[in-house]
Amino acid sequence: MSAKPGSPTIIIVKKKVSGHDDAHGGAWKVAYADFVTAMMALFIVLWLLSASEKVQKAVGGYFQDPTGQGRQTGTTTAGIGETLTVNRKELESLKEKLEQAMKQIPELQHLENQVRMTITAEGLRIDLLETERGLFFDKGNPKPSEAGTELIQVLAAELVKLPNKVAIEGHTDATPYGGAEYSNWELSSDRANAARRILVQNGLSQDRISQVRGFADQRLLMKADPMNPSNRRISIIVRNEGLDLQEEKTAQAPVAGESKPADAAPGKAGEAATQPQAEPAKSGH
Repeated sequence: MSAKPGSPTIIIVKKKVSGHDDAHGGAWKVAYADFVTAMMALFIVLWLLSASEKVQKAVGGYFQDPTGQGRQTGTTTAGIGETLTVNRKELESLKEKLEQAMKQIPELQHLENQVRMTITAEGLRIDLLETERGLFFDKGNPKPSEAGTELIQVLAAELVKLPNKVAIEGHTDATPYGGAEYSNWELSSDRANAARRILVQNGLSQDRISQVRGFADQRLLMKADPMNPSNRRISIIVRNEGLDLQEEKTAQAPVAGESKPADAAPGKAGEAATQPQAEPAKSGH
């Protein structure tokens, strides 16, 4: 049946609507991403387990210190961890050798309770603890006694076998000594320097001496008893290898946010541009 002339044309539009279940949404992408991440983590763990110890320490050091500042300046555990691990075994061996050497010398056997050896972050610390009457140094005297000299000679015989740098400290108790011209500061420094001379005279090279420190009564061993004679002591520290170099880099590292000075403007002909030199560090000893 045809439409009548002049009647409007009717157009019927059929839209096909396709329905989706909730299970076919985008949630599968999240699950797949989690699966891929887990697989990647698994492969990294398997790779690390089969990697060498050097690679494992390098990866661990990165996560402890991502910027690498610790490796450059030695200011974080990541920078010195490997060095300390290696040195600790050697220092423990040295500690045992020194203890055995003291036991084999009859004159030093009675000093066992006055010599304390501990392994610290700096290295092997050997403390020669004084008695009331004065054992290694006579009271108020910067010159070592016969027993003190002999013990330091024994230490020198073992220290020459190692490449480690050595630091020497002098300490006093809180009893004031002398006056303004010669105080506990001078006494502690002179005793440390006397120990240095004995070490050098018995084979320890001058370039192995890292530091000679005098602390007076500022580093008391028995803080609850400042007058205790054990506070009077000489400390010889066998420093961890590379520690001096790391400290040097730390001292030379620029301060954060500090910009380098601009190049000096060229002077007149025949004149060389000079930069002011830094003042030497003042010592409190």
